[in-house]
Amino acid sequence: MSIPRAAERATIRLGAVALAGALLAACGASGPDADSSDGAGGHITLSVDLFGAFGYQEAGLYAEYEQLHPNIRIKQTDTEDEQDYWKALQTRLAGGGGLSDVQGLEVGRIASVTQKQSDKFVDLAEFGAGALKEEFAPAKWSAATTKDGKVLGLGTDVGPEAMCYRSDLLKAAGLPTDRAELAARWATWDGYLELGRQYKAKAPAGSAWLDSVGSLNAIMTGQEKERYYDASGALVYESSPAVKAAWDASAKAAADGLSAKLDQWSPPWNQAFSSGSFATMPCPAWMLGYIKGQAGEAGRGKWDVAKLPGGAGNWGGSYLAVPRAAKHKKEAYELVKWLTAPEQQTKLFRKQGNFPSSTKAIAQVADAKDPYFSDAPIGQIFGDAAEKAPVQVLGLHDKDIADQIANALGEVERKGTPPDAAWSNAKKAIKNALG
Repeated sequence: MSIPRAAERATIRLGAVALAGALLAACGASGPDADSSDGAGGHITLSVDLFGAFGYQEAGLYAEYEQLHPNIRIKQTDTEDEQDYWKALQTRLAGGGGLSDVQGLEVGRIASVTQKQSDKFVDLAEFGAGALKEEFAPAKWSAATTKDGKVLGLGTDVGPEAMCYRSDLLKAAGLPTDRAELAARWATWDGYLELGRQYKAKAPAGSAWLDSVGSLNAIMTGQEKERYYDASGALVYESSPAVKAAWDASAKAAADGLSAKLDQWSPPWNQAFSSGSFATMPCPAWMLGYIKGQAGEAGRGKWDVAKLPGGAGNWGGSYLAVPRAAKHKKEAYELVKWLTAPEQQTKLFRKQGNFPSSTKAIAQVADAKDPYFSDAPIGQIFGDAAEKAPVQVLGLHDKDIADQIANALGEVERKGTPPDAAWSNAKKAIKNALG
């Protein structure tokens, strides 16, 4: 996923994030402290604690695993906001209690785990995970591996990026709806914003060009190798060309009135998927499942997917890890291994849109189309993006920095705060968050 997960998944996943109430109802769990003791008949209950829409329940993978392993029962808990999830996880890791057998980790947190908390999680190599290395994309595998070779998580999804759009709204505004033509028109971000200004001039009442300048910023920074940290591990966000370009474009979009001014993951944002409040949204692969969940059947055939402006990038993706405090470590590893295997990653993409981190699964989904998204060739679009996306430098506090920048952009679009003042606020907030 995942940012949200997941995700981030986020994740955010997701890095990927979903409506927690619906997921909790579907999973029937009461929290990470749900009983995980051996039950009658020798059953083992494995607790899985995630953030956002990993999609395992919805894709039927838990039910399939339980059928294959009659002695296993799975209980999932889910937190809508990855920030809330991460804070709660830190509290539990510090105290050693309340941890689940399996914990999700957003890609923006993985460097913090490998560099600062390797003693809190099981080295999955103890159970033979080292043999799985060739099954995963090199960047995905290495990010969850410590310098001394400990494997602290297995990769779920990655977040190759595209542009999701409402073809009915574009048609109503007199703009093209063909995905190839749109990709040519918005080959650059300047082209995308110009098309947005054209849309605004003839847009259906109550509809903006994009959902949030925060989503624009996240996608643009996901297209660059270095953003918040450089390859040496130094904090460089203040002087980063990638961060500046994304900030300037996002602030310009806000000033031009192209945004619906929706706070991502909020109830109004969720409702906007079905109400037509925005026509386009930069979307990583894991967002497809989220859109389906929020727009419902009424949105089928109205949405489409095209190549992203400005080249390929990645937003989000997640890992599954086993805490040292887990009660059923070996059984938890076996579940993690199965959920992240190529066969399950393939099923998850075809049913939920979470793009695989398994190289074998990536090849298996190359021909995938999504009837909900007007039969868009999502396997090809996201596969090309995944292949061309840069291997990003991940730092200790990537997620914290991204969150504070998003908050500051929210001030620009919703409160009218001047961009320079909002940037100063972001730097202060980042300093406080990093300590």
